[in-house]
Amino acid sequence: MRHARRDMFVIGFALFSMFFGAGNVIFPPYLGLGSGAQWLLGFFCYYMADIGLALLALFAILRSGSPEGITRPIGAVPSAVLMSAIVLCIGPMLAIPRTAATTYEMSLAPLVSGVSQALFSALFFLVILLLCLRESAVVDIVGKVLTPALLIGLLVLIVKGVLDPIGPVPERVLVDNVPRTGIEAGYQTMDVLAAMVFGIMLKSARDKGHTAPRDQFRVVAGAGAVAGAALLVVYLGLTYLGVTTSRFFDLTVLRTFLMVSIVRSLLGSSGILLFSVVVALACVTTAVALVSSAAAYFSRLSGERVPYWLLTVVICLFSAVVSTFGLEQIVSIAGPILDLVYPPTLVLIALALVRRWIPNDWVYRLAALGALVFSLLSVLRHWGMDLAFLDALPLASFGFGWVAPAAVCGALGLLAGRRPA
Repeated sequence: MRHARRDMFVIGFALFSMFFGAGNVIFPPYLGLGSGAQWLLGFFCYYMADIGLALLALFAILRSGSPEGITRPIGAVPSAVLMSAIVLCIGPMLAIPRTAATTYEMSLAPLVSGVSQALFSALFFLVILLLCLRESAVVDIVGKVLTPALLIGLLVLIVKGVLDPIGPVPERVLVDNVPRTGIEAGYQTMDVLAAMVFGIMLKSARDKGHTAPRDQFRVVAGAGAVAGAALLVVYLGLTYLGVTTSRFFDLTVLRTFLMVSIVRSLLGSSGILLFSVVVALACVTTAVALVSSAAAYFSRLSGERVPYWLLTVVICLFSAVVSTFGLEQIVSIAGPILDLVYPPTLVLIALALVRRWIPNDWVYRLAALGALVFSLLSVLRHWGMDLAFLDALPLASFGFGWVAPAAVCGALGLLAGRRPA
């Protein structure tokens, strides 16, 4: 039992490191600013859409044996397409460029003016490329130091902001729909998608001698509680700090500028310098992990016909171009893409948790298809298409209008599976 508790904390802090990327610090303060008087409701929705769903994904992976085990029931080709879309989201399309944009706007711009973002992106990804190709152990060593350093720095910032607030909690609310805004901010962290790729690390529970399913579940549940509690404290504190800035900013403020302003207000110029260095190094380690994981996945998908080094070069080049769009533009682009990828992924995660009661694969296929179709319709409506009937769907106001169609299609899958051959 003593070893089990120790392993819970070891795996729990590993999960915390996996979910807590330096880029994620920009979303809670902006959410707090927009939610105003309803900031606790906004935070709850954010936390459940981020860490709550990510932990469910990890349990689903544990039950399925691997991330691919979750998507396998929809068929080999659709499974490969969905996993590729997930890897692209946490890879060169969104998350990797976001590390460079975050570093530029939070670490370089506050300290040095006039540096071309294109030049910075080129140099940033040259460093990432060299570290990925050489598989330097320095990244692992620095990463183990940086996550605690970033956490300690943020805790100091939060405590200072609670004891000596920048401003009062306002009575106003700047966004139209606080729950939906919180859920969308949770999506933007992409932690659920990261869990689908990195979730195999949960095999460490087995490696530590917890081979019985019940034993594994207990250790993973404890680890999830450790990671969830640590993230709860950090994200709740950052959301509150954003609330206290409402007398100075509105929603036109850049997310990175808001975070930098909070640090400057609470810790001064020296705090800005230290925070900039830690965030920059943390973004480098995150980028190396994402680039190497994405390159390894696509190399494996090609049957090793496309070499790892070539994919690493391509991913770095593509990410460098996308990163020049700037962080706000990347976040804007990410919205519709994540609205398409998340629903079928969440459906498959939910079904994986109740796998033993599902009699056939048609349930997975049709439920995922229903979620994908209606999420696509929601995106098309966002782009101006007249699809007002979507508002009548249950949970539509929270951004979960696809849930009911997915459930109906899943039920049809039950009927399809019962037909005689």
